[in-house]
Amino acid sequence: MKTSDIIIQSLENEGVEYIFGLPGEENLDVLESIRKSDQIKLILTRHEQGAGFMAATYGRLTGKPGVCMSTLGPGATNLMTPAAYAQLGAMPMVMLTGQKPIKESKQGRFQIVDILEMMQPLTKFSKQITYGKNATAIIREAFRISKEERPGAVHIEIPEDVSQETVENPQYFNVNSAKIPSANTSSILEAKEMILLARKPLLLIGASANRKRASEALTNFVDQLGIPFFNTQMGKGIIDERNPLYLGTAALSSNDFLHEAIEAADLIINVGHDTIEKPPFVMNADDSRKVIHINFFAAEVHEVYFPQLNVIGDIATSIHQLTKELKSNARKWNIDFFLKVKNNVLRHLSKYKEDNRFPILPQRLVKITRNLLPEDGIVTLDNGIYKIWFARNYPAYAQNTLLLDNALATMGAGFPSAIMAKELYPNKKVVSINGDGGFMMNSQELETAVRMELDLTIIILNDNAYGMIEWKQEGEGFPKFGLEYKNPDFIKYAESFGAIGHRPESVLEFEETLTKTLNLKGVHVIDLAVDYSLNHEILNVLLNENSKK
Repeated sequence: MKTSDIIIQSLENEGVEYIFGLPGEENLDVLESIRKSDQIKLILTRHEQGAGFMAATYGRLTGKPGVCMSTLGPGATNLMTPAAYAQLGAMPMVMLTGQKPIKESKQGRFQIVDILEMMQPLTKFSKQITYGKNATAIIREAFRISKEERPGAVHIEIPEDVSQETVENPQYFNVNSAKIPSANTSSILEAKEMILLARKPLLLIGASANRKRASEALTNFVDQLGIPFFNTQMGKGIIDERNPLYLGTAALSSNDFLHEAIEAADLIINVGHDTIEKPPFVMNADDSRKVIHINFFAAEVHEVYFPQLNVIGDIATSIHQLTKELKSNARKWNIDFFLKVKNNVLRHLSKYKEDNRFPILPQRLVKITRNLLPEDGIVTLDNGIYKIWFARNYPAYAQNTLLLDNALATMGAGFPSAIMAKELYPNKKVVSINGDGGFMMNSQELETAVRMELDLTIIILNDNAYGMIEWKQEGEGFPKFGLEYKNPDFIKYAESFGAIGHRPESVLEFEETLTKTLNLKGVHVIDLAVDYSLNHEILNVLLNENSKK
């Protein structure tokens, strides 16, 4: 049997449904083997970045490694950003890259880059298949490592001559899922005592708690014990944010309205957050507040994060055990101040959400989007200033209904993520919200979305500038410079790919347009003028009010 066939059968053995990619001549044998597969669907993309972001999002949404493929050299180097995206975001992903023949080649060093070495710092595993008979073991190990907590990216290089080798009687390996050990009893009991001694404990929920069992356990923990909670940006929706004990999302590391509550807490029960995701609060050496770190892995000590207790093991089991221990010692915690902070946060969030000035304010956009999407509707965000407004203002009702990246925080990932979400969940409403700068980085995937016959709404927030950097530039006291550009006509641009373009001229027209596109077939692009001029005014109010407290 040809090694390329063995590789694809190994992927089938792992349960692979999709391969996203842009093949080259070094992948042709593998491509032919994919063609013969009854299980695996090839999604041809227009850039390797799009393929990588789709594969990473598949991993994020399913918990199973997504697979992407590129050729050697420039194809593989284009996967570096998605590799970092998946690695920092804890999304299981397997990258397959081609390579020139390694045993005999007539092309010298043409296109040769040491991709294995390049991928080492960006992945959990990077290995070349040098002998066809080893392919099945390497693939099994790659998938095991990619999925193992903390999940991330792995890389396999497939030389052209190896993929053509014939192997007799290949050995396929059973796909075994290792059970994550439970935390030891002493750490559970120590956490219990710390919580019982606290007067004003707060629960923090981060990205690593985004597991179905953990979501259920955490919801029960809050309902049974009455401890208020807040979350990180990537922890949104793990508990339904309509819960009366939800205080808000830490969109900034400090000086947000929510930080009144965080600073008043004497104990933070941190479930699923680590400092790879931007910290939602900062610890200080003279801080009397205690922190319990509950995760699959121990806390990495950092100058802004050094918890007093680690509870390491399966998160859902740890929370279930803690709930059981604390229920038998039920007490009332002092949450009155936290609820006052919640009301203060809601008061500030309500400002501008009904403001109909045009170009649209981001707060109004958030409100309209939330009103129009059903509970299970999915919003994917690219990276820009609007991400802060969605993190703070958009209540997520379920897991994975607001997809954003606050680990690598890369531009260009939001739109490919929406393509993947819609492909996986064709019956759910999916809206992709992008800045004009981020959208253009992978806008060529419009052709991919149209070719896939997806029903998808894409909103481009048009301000003809890199708005978030301008905001930071202004905040640092620098004059505006080097961040403005001219956009194409997005309606004509969309139509050139076979999508349908819309350009509302008022908030009411935008609301009508979004309502319509959510219920229409096809790919719809909404060119929406946005007004970020109040960002600094609002932030300054926030900073000034907090400085007086």
